[in-house]
Amino acid sequence: MGNELFGNRRKSLEEELFRRRDAALLAQRRTEEERRAARAALAAASHITDDVLLDQLVAFGIRADTLTALSLVPLVEVAWADGRVEDAEKRAILATAMAAGLEETSSGHKLLESCLSERPHTGLRKMWEQYITIICTMLSPGERDVLKTELLRQARTVAGAAGGFIGLGSKASSKEETLLAEIAAAFKGAAEQTRS
Repeated sequence: MGNELFGNRRKSLEEELFRRRDAALLAQRRTEEERRAARAALAAASHITDDVLLDQLVAFGIRADTLTALSLVPLVEVAWADGRVEDAEKRAILATAMAAGLEETSSGHKLLESCLSERPHTGLRKMWEQYITIICTMLSPGERDVLKTELLRQARTVAGAAGGFIGLGSKASSKEETLLAEIAAAFKGAAEQTRS
């Protein structure tokens, strides 16, 4: 009787162990399928074919519905240039996001707000640079210039939102000016890569 009770207990424990392992494997498989689906949707929306970049974007939380937020990363970078985001800079960025179609309840808007509340990882800017290079390959030189000009205009608006002293002097700090030059350089690099 003791051996039978011990055997039943062992069998019950083994079954529970297998049930837990199967549940963990199922959850892992489901997560992997969701990641692949998010990656495929992002690839379709962005025309990005670089698997490494797609994986990085998905890991950061960029999805097809948050792609517009990625395009606004330079504005976020300019806002953080002086070490903190001023309320006026945040309002300027969120107004730009709304004008770009990011509704307040959208995932992209929430991602953008989170990047304005907590400084984003430095890798996000690198992802933007790779993204803009890919976008520039699909644009004519004129379209690239329009995109660059508009993005720099928006970034200058953010830089000027909290800058200057009683309306005098430069509204952009030297750190912001450096970032604006780096953003322009990213477009130049992207244009050179498209010619190669």
